[in-house]
Amino acid sequence: MTTHSETHDSIRAVQWQGDHLRLLDQRLLPGEERWIDCRDAAQVTQAIRDLAVRGAPAIGIAAAWGVAMAAQQHAALDEVLAMLRAARPTAVNLMWALDRMKKRLAAGADAEALLREAQAIQDEDLAANRHMGELGASLITPGSGVLTHCNTGSLATAGYGTALGVIRAGVAAGRINRVYAGETRPWQQGARLTMWELVRDGIPAQLIADSAAAHLMKSGAVQWVIVGADRIAANGDTANKIGTYQLAIAAKYHGVKFMVVAPSSTVDMATGTGEEIEIELRDPTELLSTAGKRTVVEGAQAWNPVFDVAPAELIDAIVTERGVIERPNSLAMQAMFGW
Repeated sequence: MTTHSETHDSIRAVQWQGDHLRLLDQRLLPGEERWIDCRDAAQVTQAIRDLAVRGAPAIGIAAAWGVAMAAQQHAALDEVLAMLRAARPTAVNLMWALDRMKKRLAAGADAEALLREAQAIQDEDLAANRHMGELGASLITPGSGVLTHCNTGSLATAGYGTALGVIRAGVAAGRINRVYAGETRPWQQGARLTMWELVRDGIPAQLIADSAAAHLMKSGAVQWVIVGADRIAANGDTANKIGTYQLAIAAKYHGVKFMVVAPSSTVDMATGTGEEIEIELRDPTELLSTAGKRTVVEGAQAWNPVFDVAPAELIDAIVTERGVIERPNSLAMQAMFGW
């Protein structure tokens, strides 16, 4: 008998090849499935910075392999750690994975031990995603419709996904019978990547324009908004792909529940509230162009934050592999994640 975790799960975008890292180039999907071979940590850093690999867990996994590869090549690991850490500022999983590799290094780990640690980080992420899928799906009333944002699936993780893992598990269990994906401007991760995963794994879904979300909620077609996270603060405030905050506001108004799904490595208890989270600003030309072609008049300016923060009071459940926090606040977060 096929288990829920084995269904709708065929994609692995980060693959260690023994002496180099192979990444599925997410900038080119769905038009082209091209793999990038990163042969040193600088190439891994560039792939993270350029969004060839993206999604908070996948960024952390790729960085861990970058450190292990650098150790194989007898590179200066302090410089490698600093270079990888600077690749992207908002996703705490990157810092978490690098700190874990640094700790092993400080304990005297050799290249082989660092390779085992990177593999453990990847394996643990996949196991966590499958467990979170079951936990999150159990909150959903059978026959529900769900809306997701950005891409939180196998492409963004070791496999199976966070928010998309809950959707995979919910579909397999018969709890979810309608899936909607927001396009997620300006990089179109929902349109290009989430829809690619859903179609490839045989999950019926409909794409919507980001600006159609409130209208969709009003129709009654959606009972849950399910999203991932790039950083969760100690009070439950959650940074995620730009557009998440307005979905949380619209969901609250329409009586739609709002679920955040992320591994415990995304929780940052050293950051008190969402106000303290650094929000990455990217090149305005990403907004002024589509697929590299200028679509806005020359001379126009743009503001391009790529994350926003949904406050804890708008979140009904935070699902991690450690368990579910309903109606998150500082006390509940401290009880589960305090150390």
